[in-house]
Amino acid sequence: MAQGFQRHQRVAEQIKREMAEIIRDTGVDSGPNAPLTLLTITDCEVSRDLAYARIFYSVLNAEEQPVAQQWFEEAAGHLRSELGHRMRLRIVPQLSFIFDNSIEQGMQMDALIRAVRENEPDDEELDSPSTDDDSADQR
Repeated sequence: MAQGFQRHQRVAEQIKREMAEIIRDTGVDSGPNAPLTLLTITDCEVSRDLAYARIFYSVLNAEEQPVAQQWFEEAAGHLRSELGHRMRLRIVPQLSFIFDNSIEQGMQMDALIRAVRENEPDDEELDSPSTDDDSADQR
C-alpha cells in the first residue's frame, strides 16, 4: 500500500495556504514609511510532533526584507491565533518566519548564465571554416 504524504506534511501545506489567506485578508501594515509591495509565503515546514512550524516568505524587493521580518515578529502571536481559529488542531504550532532568498538566487544564476552565453562564440562560427583561412591557402 502506498504511504502518501505524512500528516505533518499535509498540515504544513494547509498552514501555508491559511497563512497566505490571513496575510491577504488582514494585509501587512508595516507603517506609513515602508509599505511592503508584495509578500509571498513560499513554503512551510512542520515538525513531526506539529509543535513548531517554519514559514518561509519572500518579498518582491529584497531591500524590504528587514521590514517584513520585523512585521512577522510583531504579528506572530496574532497570526498564530488566527491560524488556530481557521484550522482544527489540538495544538497550534509555534511559528517562526524565515526569509526565502531562493528567488533572488535564481535571478542571479540566470544573469550569470546569460552573461556566459553572450560571451561564448556561436556554434556556427565553430563548425564552419573561416573564409580568411581559405583565401590564404589559395595564394
